[in-house]
Parts: sequence; structure tokens; C-alpha cells
Amino acid sequence: MGFVNCEVKEKIAVVTINRPEALNALNSQVLDDLAAAFDGIDTNVVRAVVLTGAGEKSFVAGADIGEMSTLSKAEGEAFGKKGNDIFRKIEQFPVPVIAAINGFALGGGCEISMSCDIRICSENAMFGQPEVGLGITPGFGGTQRLARLIGAGMAKQLIYTAKNIKADEAYRIGLVNAVYPQEELLAAAEKMANQIAANAPIAVRACKKAINDGLQVNIDDALVIEEKLFGSCFESEDQREGMANFLRKKDDPKKVKVVDFKNA
Repeated sequence: MGFVNCEVKEKIAVVTINRPEALNALNSQVLDDLAAAFDGIDTNVVRAVVLTGAGEKSFVAGADIGEMSTLSKAEGEAFGKKGNDIFRKIEQFPVPVIAAINGFALGGGCEISMSCDIRICSENAMFGQPEVGLGITPGFGGTQRLARLIGAGMAKQLIYTAKNIKADEAYRIGLVNAVYPQEELLAAAEKMANQIAANAPIAVRACKKAINDGLQVNIDDALVIEEKLFGSCFESEDQREGMANFLRKKDDPKKVKVVDFKNA
């Protein structure tokens, strides 16, 4: 579908932003194609998603400066809303999304990676929010998600200085979970996605919702969210079979079997 490809591999989907001639920069069409790609994923089948960029140089180099350079105030705000709406769709997507960051993740690229549940990157990855050097602020959630992920002080430093950081520094400050050689990155992301997909889908989805929703409220309200989602898992086929299998293993290890979790 234009600038975004989606390939389903059994229980995982690989979504690739495919605009390598522009280092996968985000213009309005790319954003629309991203929304369509995620809308087209059948979450009754797919249990985890990998998001990456085409080529070896760039995950997403940022929003398209050529498009942004002529925007009015109202158009700029509308463009920011378009990006935020789509990134929020990714953040709230029912199943986990892993960002496989294969190169530049600057501006909108860093922002889209932060809307994913988990971030892993290649050794040549580069992160940053360079917007103040262009006379603008981050507009796709950078001022909000970066502070939540790495703390306000470090986020302010990166945003105010417009400094880019390499993969090892991104790992040190907790922006990414792991760093891989370029040639191993996608395989590592797909392996992690398959590990997630092997677990009970109702439980995984409930965990994602509990974490995301709980972070927005105080601890007492967050624990109520967890309690309700915990309770929602009971009486499902996955819960009954998963616990029965555990008890079989406890009583007689020879009776243990691989549980094929079914409920979505």
C-alpha cells in the first residue's frame, strides 16, 4: 500500500516503512499508509507486530521537512495531530508492537519508536529530537513520551540541545532494550515477537492495557485497573489449560505438554 508494506508470518506481522530514497521520512502519505496498515492487521490472527524501515541506513529519518517547510500555523497543528493520532493508534494497538530500529531514528522516527511497546536497534542506529534546530518543537509526542521513558532531565537535555545519540548511549539511558549487529536485528525482533505470540493472547493484551492505562493514573487507581484485567483472564480456555498444564508438570513432569493458546 504505497509507502508501507505489511507481511504476516503466521502469528506475527512485519510492518515496513518503505520510502528508502527519502530515508523513510514521514510525509502525509506515509502516515496515511501506516494507519491503513495497522487497520488492516487481523488481531484475531496476529499476536505481535514488528515495525521497521526499509534499507540499512534509516528506520525513519524524521518528518518530511520539505512538506513541513510551507505549513501555516493551522496546517502545522493539523499535521501534528495527524501524526499524534496515528502514533497513538500504534501505542494503543491491542497486541504488542516491537520497533526494530535499523539506522536513523530522528525527530518523528524517534517519536514513532517511542509509541511502540519495545525498542531494539542496530549498532548503527542514531536517535535524537533535532526539532529546535529547525525552529519548531517535537510535534508527534516527543516532548511527552521521551520524558516518560528516560526521565524529564535527560529528555530536556536531548530536546533542548538537539543532540543526536548513538545506539550505545540510547541503551545506557534506557531508550532501547537491546542493541544488535545490523544483520541480526530483524531476526531478533521476529524471535521476540514469536516468543510473545506463543503466550496466552488474552493475558498479553491485558498486560499491555494494564501497563499503559496504569501509567496515566495514581497507584491506587492503577491497582484497580490491574485487578479488573487480572479477573478478566479467568474462566478463559487459555487460563484453564495453562494452569492445568502447570499442575500436571508439578505432579508428573512426564505429563507436561506444550499449550496451544487459542483465545484472542
